[in-house]
Amino acid sequence: MSATAVAEQPRTHSTTGSDFIVETRNLTKTYKDFWGRKKKTALNALDLQIKRGEIFGLLGPNGSGKTTTIKLLLGLLFPSNGEATVFGKPAADVRKNERIGYLPEESYLYRFLNAEETLDFYGRLFEMSREQREKKSAELIELVGLKEDRKRTLREYSKGMRQRIGLAQALINDPEFVILDEPTSGLDPMGTIWMKDLIRQLRDQGKTVLMCSHRLDDVQDVCDRIAILFNGDLQELGDVDKLVEDAARVEVRATNVRLTPELKQELEAVITRHGGALESFGHPTTTLEDLFKKVVEESKARPGRRYLPTTGK
Repeated sequence: MSATAVAEQPRTHSTTGSDFIVETRNLTKTYKDFWGRKKKTALNALDLQIKRGEIFGLLGPNGSGKTTTIKLLLGLLFPSNGEATVFGKPAADVRKNERIGYLPEESYLYRFLNAEETLDFYGRLFEMSREQREKKSAELIELVGLKEDRKRTLREYSKGMRQRIGLAQALINDPEFVILDEPTSGLDPMGTIWMKDLIRQLRDQGKTVLMCSHRLDDVQDVCDRIAILFNGDLQELGDVDKLVEDAARVEVRATNVRLTPELKQELEAVITRHGGALESFGHPTTTLEDLFKKVVEESKARPGRRYLPTTGK
């Protein structure tokens, strides 16, 4: 079975009626030393909303606050200030985690179990019946491409194979909200394409996906919106297409017309009349990698810089 064909349709979940799965307000996490003195601010006054049914990318260099944000949302850490809600409930309420699937960067799975035993174990944690566990495990093992290796113990798996079974365990409870930390880590190019197709499929099923990745091309390919963190501060937030668009240039595309010298001359005259200069026909974009690099460099050059939402209607 390919990543674009899942046998079981997603079940209907109860909702809070909100357009946002995640909301944070002034969310701050400060680590202190033995004497209670502030050691490091891992996350500083984060204001963020993740919309229902979108793929949201969380980007930043190592130490920028991505993992801290995830742990706060899962209730594994408590904030020093501010608040976070998931499904309208406080993030510290671990009952909401029944509706969440989580793939950490390093999957801490029991390596003496095989794929079937691993998924059966996690199915038991969610109190699924034996019939449900067997059915869901078979579907997920086929989905992640491990059917031929389902009887091998995980210690025999490559990193890419462990990533696949890790994703399967994250989906065993048919979650509404899926958190993926470096989901393409260890995957070969074809595996990466497969993973990105699957992430889009999760969105098409109505699930919300939070994705952290150092591979900026992957984020640009699949994410609807992104946030860039640096040293615990939110530096940029918005739609991927708009953030990487080169707004100072205009792209013109036409069909059933030949680019003759006369047409080029006429178009150039119109553009010049409006104060521009004809370079080429196209509305080019920068890349997410270039945007990320620019934001980090500006952040280093201007300490204390923070993203501020634009005002106005």
